[in-house]
Amino acid sequence: MRALRLTAWGEAPAPAEVERPVPHGTEVLVRVEAAGLCRSDLHVIDSAPGALPYRLPFTLGHEVAGQVTALGPDADGVVADGVVVGERVVVYGPWGCGSCARCAAGSDNYCDRRDTVAWHGAGLGRDGGMAEYLLVPSARHLVPIGDLPAGQAAPLSDAGLTSYHAVAGLRPALGEGTTAVVIGVGGLGHLAVQILRATTESRVLAVDVREDALALADRSGADFSTLMRPDTARALRARNGGVGADAVLDFVGTAQTLELATGILRPGGALALVGSGGGSLTVAKPGVLPPGFRLSLPFWGTRQELAEVVALARSGALRVEAESFPLSAAQKAIDRLRRGGARGRTVLVPD
Repeated sequence: MRALRLTAWGEAPAPAEVERPVPHGTEVLVRVEAAGLCRSDLHVIDSAPGALPYRLPFTLGHEVAGQVTALGPDADGVVADGVVVGERVVVYGPWGCGSCARCAAGSDNYCDRRDTVAWHGAGLGRDGGMAEYLLVPSARHLVPIGDLPAGQAAPLSDAGLTSYHAVAGLRPALGEGTTAVVIGVGGLGHLAVQILRATTESRVLAVDVREDALALADRSGADFSTLMRPDTARALRARNGGVGADAVLDFVGTAQTLELATGILRPGGALALVGSGGGSLTVAKPGVLPPGFRLSLPFWGTRQELAEVVALARSGALRVEAESFPLSAAQKAIDRLRRGGARGRTVLVPD
């Protein structure tokens, strides 16, 4: 089968012909219908030798949707954890040790043994979904999607799930009359705007440096969107009666966006830092952070949350803005993502 493999750190992944995997034990074989491409893939490709615990080579792709085609012999022959051969599924991407309390509860994203395994999930040290088939360790990593198009379902497993998990941590603070600000309206940010609208009562304000991203924010349901400028903090505060925001989700994470985020939070406000842009915060008392400041560093989400994200998408409350490329044009898609030309999420489809 055809697969996009990372064979050397810092070099472009290469298409390769590999054997179609055969499921053993509790494993499940999924025929890939779509695999998402995101900046996390670029971070993996660009990593220096030794920066990650992963062993080369492996197939990229951690956002995957497809159809179950075979089960291992220990998966009871036909049904495993409610997943049936022929069923269309999205793959829960973070794979932990599988035996700690967090993994047993469906929270592989916070696996207690994360630092001791040589992978972080599909396409992250283990073979991923930028291929014709994907071998999944267990049916517990699969969520049925029904008739949801694969190009919509695949990005839900990271872009949708991470955004949902970030919002879930802020939800208690986002009741009626509150305001949330989304910084960075890209593949994750445009879904966060929709999730905030669907699951909270807050007003949603959006910030980006690109005009087309603001248009995407508007299409996603933002109440107000603005370019990032020297006076952006003042403009956002003015939209909230001068008191600042109750919560900020920063999907960029640079020094500039963190300065904006902490500058527009009202006392007791919460910041979810999702982006990995290299910025940092100094936490000190006294200091410049607002009194009562709360910080979260959300990473992916739980399997149950993925099921909830899929339900939102199937209800019509959540729609991914995505562009599709054939798997054979993966390098073109990667180059476009690097140049900042991707709109929303990029999806690769086997030829």
